[in-house]
Amino acid sequence: MLRVAVKVFNERGYDGTSMDELSKRLGISKSAIYYHVAGKDELLQLAVDRALDGLFAASAEAAAVEGRAIDRLEHLVRASVAVLVAEQPFVTLLLRVRGNTAVEKRALARRREFDRLVSGLVAEAEADGDIRPDIDPAITARLLFGLVNSLIEWYRPRRGGAGADEIADALCKVAFDGLRTRPAHPADRVTGW
Repeated sequence: MLRVAVKVFNERGYDGTSMDELSKRLGISKSAIYYHVAGKDELLQLAVDRALDGLFAASAEAAAVEGRAIDRLEHLVRASVAVLVAEQPFVTLLLRVRGNTAVEKRALARRREFDRLVSGLVAEAEADGDIRPDIDPAITARLLFGLVNSLIEWYRPRRGGAGADEIADALCKVAFDGLRTRPAHPADRVTGW
């Protein structure tokens, strides 16, 4: 029931989804839905909690990693990619909530808490000298998780396609090592083009 509700919420928007629509898509009566949940709000709460619980579990897992903050940060990024790939419809819904209901406001508050955890980890890695100090840790955290969150827009699981590990590897290479094959130095640049 929850998977179908999330699919409909993602297609039509939470506000644009009626219990009648959910009933039709599920192939059951509205009273059968109400037997299991109090209403649409509870379905939304269950859905966003599923995504957030996965991200906070990834955060707790990363916090237990031995070593430097940069290693914990990379672990968190990789684990977050795994959560997104495993729970893509739920994370998609989470990233689309705007705070129009009490449930959405609670979800946004938890997202901000997660953002603060990531920013703190970035600041720690910066203090260790492993991340450049000229960019605000909150901006770095947002850009880093912007890469992770972009998966909801383009990633489509398919047989033989890239999985969570391959995507996490690529994302971490770009984020932590950059795109250049070697550092750019003015003397190394070819001129006259």
